[in-house]
Amino acid sequence: MIISQTPLRIGIAGGGTDLADFYRREEGCVLNTAIDKFVYVIVKERFDNEIYLNYSQKEIVDSVDQIQHELIRETMKKTDVSEGVEITTLADIPSEGSGLGSSSSITVGLLNALYIYQGVQVTAQTLAQEACDIEINVLGKPIGKQDQYIAAYGGIRLFQFYGDESVSVEKISLGNSEILLLGSNLLLFYTDKTRKSDPILDRQRQNIEKKLESLRRMKGQALEARDLLSARDFDAVGRLLHQGWQYKKGLASGISNGEIDQMYQRALDAGALGGKISGAGGGGFLLLYVPREKQNAVRKALNQYRELPFFLEHDGSKIIFNTRRY
Repeated sequence: MIISQTPLRIGIAGGGTDLADFYRREEGCVLNTAIDKFVYVIVKERFDNEIYLNYSQKEIVDSVDQIQHELIRETMKKTDVSEGVEITTLADIPSEGSGLGSSSSITVGLLNALYIYQGVQVTAQTLAQEACDIEINVLGKPIGKQDQYIAAYGGIRLFQFYGDESVSVEKISLGNSEILLLGSNLLLFYTDKTRKSDPILDRQRQNIEKKLESLRRMKGQALEARDLLSARDFDAVGRLLHQGWQYKKGLASGISNGEIDQMYQRALDAGALGGKISGAGGGGFLLLYVPREKQNAVRKALNQYRELPFFLEHDGSKIIFNTRRY
């Protein structure tokens, strides 16, 4: 039995510039961080040759091509696992439409567990590249690359995306106490709505030509946020979140709506310095930067919404249980 643990993530700045339609024109740049909410993948050898899958549904099939869950199907093909296996996926939060990168975390976690099941250990770079290939090239999803990379690497990272499909990875080095301080100023509230990200991302991708200036500014904010974190000016990062959200809302229809705008304004009025909807938008989780002395007021202002407590996470996808007999 193999169990992989793969983190979810929150974006800080630059989201949208990791779409191919942008970074093939101009280099993309995103700053984000892993959080201690996880996707778990369990892979267990079976006595027979059937394939058992357990997620929100259950599948029992004879061959990989019969699998309906497209991420499991394609990761099994990629890792050459073809029969006699049971795969279970579990998540700390709803796995679809959360805006925390759960689909890509599942893909990375599946690849990690299935490779170890095959007796092969691969790098974070390989996990990220192959997850991108599966989701973007094989399955044709209109998504970017940031979710796969932060799921594989973990920590607080600056990713730069180049037209030749290469990606540079820079770790933001903060001490443990500084990571705790930064994380203690970040709050997540569930909007009570999930949404399919593909339609929003499709519209955003179609608008890239018209929104180049906004995307350039958002890309610059990722570099600025890196510098602010390095200078330990965390409150300035909170204010940068607010500026980035104003740009992001204008990228495509559906990223925000009246309820999200009202929710966000209530948080600002109560003392939040900035925030944004995590992921593509339209629902999922609202990320807020709130100095600790203002947090009770913000919680009171948003008391009808469920808060998700979290810490920032150091590690990317990793194997936490391995009893494979080679």
